[in-house]
Amino acid sequence: MIRPATLGAVVSSVLAFGALAGTACAQTTDVISDYFNNWYARVDQAQSSQPGWVTPLVTVTPRLEQEFRFDQLNQYQGTGAMVRNYGGGKGLELIPTATTEVVLNIPPYQVRSNIKPVQGFGDDPVLMVKQRLLSATADPQRLWGGDYIVTAFLGFQAPTGIKAFTNNAWLVTPTLAAGKGFGQFDIQGTVGVALPMAHEVTIGRAVATNVTFQYHVDDYFWPELEVNDTYWSGGLRDGKNQVLLTPGIIFGRFPLGGHSKANFGFGYQFAVSPTLQREPALTPTLDHAWIFTGRVSF
Repeated sequence: MIRPATLGAVVSSVLAFGALAGTACAQTTDVISDYFNNWYARVDQAQSSQPGWVTPLVTVTPRLEQEFRFDQLNQYQGTGAMVRNYGGGKGLELIPTATTEVVLNIPPYQVRSNIKPVQGFGDDPVLMVKQRLLSATADPQRLWGGDYIVTAFLGFQAPTGIKAFTNNAWLVTPTLAAGKGFGQFDIQGTVGVALPMAHEVTIGRAVATNVTFQYHVDDYFWPELEVNDTYWSGGLRDGKNQVLLTPGIIFGRFPLGGHSKANFGFGYQFAVSPTLQREPALTPTLDHAWIFTGRVSF
């Protein structure tokens, strides 16, 4: 038999635990609410402490961006095939902390015509995490005059594509990116290695180096020239080196109201080396391409 005094003690303990749990829940709710209520304060902090360049057409910028991006590529291959790429594997970019960006991409939809016609989704570069290591805005009192940035990336590509457009393997791509501004001129570059988690004998490891030379004219014009180099170690393209040039221009940032701004750009990409090789794997992977990009930052 439970005595009244014992029962009272149990009830008091239950009520005290309930009150404590309620307080903890309320505090957790407040923390979550504060995090999202201060989202734009962190975004402003991140972007006000780094250079103000725009993202190039091909090179992934070392800057932290918060935007939605859609690319369109019309790629002409040395075989005579033409591949329309809708989306370019781009998507939603978010800044959850003052030094971090998370990129959630959607798979590209591709349509190949002329040679072996087929259409469907390609592999999805589903996730990229960018961690900014160093940054400074332009300031003659800073080291090197400021206007520099260094960022590390880690990207993941999932084998979600149809048979014609898949590697049948996850790819993990660690990348180091950096940039430096000199007045109206800036250089942005990346070096990354695509590491297949399977089928490395055929895919190989691809070392991609991208460098962009960009100039800012007036308020909204950013002409640029990109050098896009890929070297393969192992796989069907073992020892081969592909070099593409991409002249283009970005227009922006056009204010849309509030935090929202719009950018768009065009470019023409073409292969300069090696000479066309169809076997054992098509190299370079394209002869030339037209590129369009559209972004809305927020």
